[in-house]
Amino acid sequence: WYQRRVRGSRGDNHCTQIKREKKVIVIPIQFNNNTQKMSHDQIAQAFVSHYYNIFDTNRAQLETLYKPESMLTWEGQPFQGVAQIIEKIVSLPFQTVKHVVTTQDAQPTPSGVLIFVCGTLAIDNDYEHPLKFSQTFQLLPIPGQAGGFFVFNDMFRLNIG
Repeated sequence: WYQRRVRGSRGDNHCTQIKREKKVIVIPIQFNNNTQKMSHDQIAQAFVSHYYNIFDTNRAQLETLYKPESMLTWEGQPFQGVAQIIEKIVSLPFQTVKHVVTTQDAQPTPSGVLIFVCGTLAIDNDYEHPLKFSQTFQLLPIPGQAGGFFVFNDMFRLNIG
């Protein structure tokens, strides 16, 4: 399959065409004036702050950031769809967690934003022995919701060794 970005007839709308087995699906992507002014770095910064704030306070609420087509790979284990992803996240064997982002990098993609995060996390208030982690997100625009994004891909690894 492939993706291609095209300019709409009014000049302010974009579409992503996805070709699968000779079928073309056109997904409209609406941008509001505020989103058009935001760089991929600004979108990434806002997302990362929002994501880890929710993760650290109420993991179950992360479900609003995923869609049925979303995929999570957690330490090599794949999870597809909102229900499986949230089930995995809320079943992690700790009561509390605090993420500290050390670095984040972002790149624009033809249809969204790619984000790579490195940092530490303290589990169950063990701030003396934080674990290092890395996480990658691919954000895509929410069709029909101007300026909205969802997590299409999410990959998480602890950095041990």
